[in-house]
Amino acid sequence: MTGQPATEWSGFGLAGTGVNVPVLDVRDLHVQIASRQGTVRAVDGVSLEVGAGEALGLVGESGSGKSMTLRAILGVLPAEGRITSGQVVLDGVDLVQLSNSDLNHIRGPKISMIFQEPMSALNPVMRVGHQIAEGPRVHLGYSKAKAAERALGLMRRVGIPDPERRFRAYPHEFSGGMRQRVMIAIALSCDPAIILCDEPTTALDVTIQDQILRLLARLCAESGVSLIFVTHDLPVVAQLCQRIAVMYGGQLVETGDVREVLLDPRHPYTLGLVRSAPDVDYVRESLVPIPGSPPSLVTPPPGCRFHPRCAFAEADCRVLPTPLRVLPGGRSTACLHYERCQEAVAADRAAAADRTRS
Repeated sequence: MTGQPATEWSGFGLAGTGVNVPVLDVRDLHVQIASRQGTVRAVDGVSLEVGAGEALGLVGESGSGKSMTLRAILGVLPAEGRITSGQVVLDGVDLVQLSNSDLNHIRGPKISMIFQEPMSALNPVMRVGHQIAEGPRVHLGYSKAKAAERALGLMRRVGIPDPERRFRAYPHEFSGGMRQRVMIAIALSCDPAIILCDEPTTALDVTIQDQILRLLARLCAESGVSLIFVTHDLPVVAQLCQRIAVMYGGQLVETGDVREVLLDPRHPYTLGLVRSAPDVDYVRESLVPIPGSPPSLVTPPPGCRFHPRCAFAEADCRVLPTPLRVLPGGRSTACLHYERCQEAVAADRAAAADRTRS
């Protein structure tokens, strides 16, 4: 069996384990979206917790339900989408039960979001400093002068040079990396408990991406804010996050400490992601892609949703439900035969050792 041995992913730069004091508790969340093809089960029974000061990575292929999970948490689903059941508990309050008017008082002071493309999220005809200052004025009751002072301080904090001059600039006058720093400043402006990050570094080159990730990590350490970081990039998660949750077909298939999950996966889909992820510190002949395509969320396959693409699938995988099960040590997997992953990881390690000796 070919592929990168799980214990040698040094290029991931794995983050340490953080403190797990629950801040956000998502319980059995279901989101459906009406489409011409039928009802899309975009989020299907997702449960997760985020600790104080903790960064949780939510990973998976495009269409796996990552971004829709964030939008459901924040209450900004598309017009065709709705939460059909479940809870999103923040500071003891179930956000699912709140009206949009009530949610407007929560967004900003309690929870905020950084979007993938800041140019579409920022107001193109409003000066950047005023956009940063808007939250403190609206939610915290700051005067115009105090809010401006707050905005300037945040611009310095996130590394925007010459903030006094850039305060009056418009978004189009900023580079992509600087616009993303503006979005981070806006997200921090009301001191929320948690920030949702929807692939905020995807459109940036690797140098700027690294700067933004280091900035987010520093801000988490300084302020104690929690993050849910959505991405398809495993090295990004390994650099920033303490825990990881892997999504496939609208469901969680594996969760746990980022080191354990990436170095020793317990679900075939996670193993496939690890084997197909580039690692600049390890030389190998080729990446190993995951065969097939993600499932339809209108008519998902019965049993394990990954079974049509899984080399380890047995007859029971095609019919039996696959809820997350807790393993020793607190990890969870939705695989009925997760021992096969252990065998595959061991084979990868042996193959790597043979290549090293030769």
